[in-house]
Amino acid sequence: MDFIERIFGISPDQGDGSFEWLLFAIPIAGLLYLWQRRRLRAGRSDLAVRRRPR
Repeated sequence: MDFIERIFGISPDQGDGSFEWLLFAIPIAGLLYLWQRRRLRAGRSDLAVRRRPR
């Protein structure tokens, strides 16, 4: 992965590809965070609904 070097002609990571991996990993981590947050919030609302009829 050296698209930064090819497009801009600079090498922020001295050619080892770590910057490109970081650009890939950050959005994936953000999506996982949002998915987990939504899953936890949905779980809380389910518990609240289950407790009301008692």
